[in-house]
Amino acid sequence: MTQTIKKKIRMVRKTVTRKILTTRLKRRRTRRRTLMVIKKTRMIQPIKRKRKKRQGVKWTSPRTLQISPDVVVAEDGSGDSKSINEGLKLLEKAKKKKKEDEVVVLYVKAGTYKEYVEVTKNLDNMAMIGDGADKTVITGDKNFIDGVSTYHTSTVAITADFFFAKNIRIVNSAGPEKHQAVALRVSADFAIFYNCTFDGYQDTLYTHTKRQFYRDCTISGTIDYIFGDAAVVFQNCLFLVRKPMENQQCIVTAQGRKQRHQPTAIIIQNGTITMKYKTYLGRPWKNFSRTIIMESYLGDLIDPEGWMPWMGTVGTKTCWYGEFGNYGPGADQSKRVTWNGIKKITPQHAVDFTPGRFLRANEWVKPTGIPYVPYMVKPSTTRRVDEEVVFE
Repeated sequence: MTQTIKKKIRMVRKTVTRKILTTRLKRRRTRRRTLMVIKKTRMIQPIKRKRKKRQGVKWTSPRTLQISPDVVVAEDGSGDSKSINEGLKLLEKAKKKKKEDEVVVLYVKAGTYKEYVEVTKNLDNMAMIGDGADKTVITGDKNFIDGVSTYHTSTVAITADFFFAKNIRIVNSAGPEKHQAVALRVSADFAIFYNCTFDGYQDTLYTHTKRQFYRDCTISGTIDYIFGDAAVVFQNCLFLVRKPMENQQCIVTAQGRKQRHQPTAIIIQNGTITMKYKTYLGRPWKNFSRTIIMESYLGDLIDPEGWMPWMGTVGTKTCWYGEFGNYGPGADQSKRVTWNGIKKITPQHAVDFTPGRFLRANEWVKPTGIPYVPYMVKPSTTRRVDEEVVFE
């Protein structure tokens, strides 16, 4: 083979190789440009995620309060059980026959039940219905002075999520001299209490944790008688201040938020705080305690300073206390304490503390069919004062 032919062959090979390499390079560049366009498009367009529906109780109809009971408790023996605790055991068996998200109902007939009741996680999605807060009564008297920790003094304790109670009265009858004595402790998520009464003295209602809603309820007590670190709203409720011991001072709330970022608070909306014994609206149990009282009637029993310190200045700079749209002789804020933690609430900000916003209650309260206002309430001209309730 001559040198000329060899040279031509080499030139052809180089040309072919160059074309192949050029083609590959173009393809790579095209791929890179395509990927860049895709990435830019993804960055520009918002990522759409499907929102998961909240799993909870499957209320059978808007008339949930009238659904038929699975178990009946009757003190006189006319039901399935004579005691509430025995009734709860029967209810657990009934629940196994239903779907997980279906409600089970315990109907407690009129009577006074002297027992300590705990509704556990085994009974998520449960309703407890009584014959009336003046007829169906659960009572106990465990207390701190007799050697029981505050947490375990409760007459009734709820840890089951999506718990609903109606027409029940829960009492701790230990008396003011026994100090901490809880009537009801709630550590349940999405707990609802409608037309119920909770009576005690110190630490009556322990709103321990999670989300809770109380409507048309009556709560009585002396010292810190609503306390805990739940996200809780009391709507259209009556707060009665009972007679304390001579050396005691009455305080309605003691909220226990420990961290600034926690979405918890005690919120009283369209309520009534009354009776004749001098009281404070609240005090900071923990450093970041948060309490809001709005659109409520405050009687002349409210101390002009409004809020009381816990110990020295603990929490006074870091708490979050506010009043908005209240009325009555105790609503005058001109002589309130001037801590750093006392806030002025605007109408726009007040909406954030309504159950519809703060608890997203439209998702779990509204389906029950109970009376419920999701946002601001115009205070009624008629106060919720039960003339038949008489406390010394």
